[in-house]
Amino acid sequence: MPNRRYITAEEKMMPGHKPMKDRLTLALCANASGDCKIKPLLVYHSENPRAFKSHKILKEKLQVMWRSNPKAWVPRKFFVEWVNLVFGPTVKKYLQENNLPVQALLILDNAPAHPPNLEDDILEELKFIKVLYLPPNTTPILQPMDHTNLTLREFWKDHFNIAICLQIIDQAWLGVTTKTLTSAWKKLWPEAVAERIYEELEPGVSVEEEIVSLGKSMGLEVEERDVNELIEEYTQELTTEEIQELQSQQHTEVM
Repeated sequence: MPNRRYITAEEKMMPGHKPMKDRLTLALCANASGDCKIKPLLVYHSENPRAFKSHKILKEKLQVMWRSNPKAWVPRKFFVEWVNLVFGPTVKKYLQENNLPVQALLILDNAPAHPPNLEDDILEELKFIKVLYLPPNTTPILQPMDHTNLTLREFWKDHFNIAICLQIIDQAWLGVTTKTLTSAWKKLWPEAVAERIYEELEPGVSVEEEIVSLGKSMGLEVEERDVNELIEEYTQELTTEEIQELQSQQHTEVM
């Protein structure tokens, strides 16, 4: 959340108020052709938010794979579950329906949420999946999901809660076009991006400007500095203490 949106109007009026920093982690995945979107993995700090009860939301019917962690982090267990229960079956079905060889390459950056030796934990029936890790410090340059899909980083308004956030994620992910997904691969795999896609990309318009335009079209109070804050925060690596805590959680799960 941008700093100036930490405090809602109602919250600010309460004596002794503290900034509300509600957080979640959202993992997105799609293929280079742009015609296969994988159900996202979402990690929230609470397993059963109060907003679910008031909005009568059933977790099993969400358009995301729901998991919870006190700090909204993605430990190895969650990511392995997403690969085996969501990514693998979805990709296998897509390949079979399109008469393609049952082979897949899952490309990941070196974030702590992406466990090393992931292939060791992939189910036997999904061993057609190979995992490739991007070199360190290349994410802003190469990673497809960093290039054009930042529009999913919506902004918080007064009385905004996780239930509304899930609706926005669902609508935004459905609204990402094949062309947008394909163009996101232009630096990592330029051969996969058709020449016409390059020609159709509007020159001179930054990602930040596109996000601001999208936010205002939704009636949100969005400024370019808000977007820059989010991007800057996203590029910051975990501290040594945070990495140690995450590794400790993963070790506890293994035990």
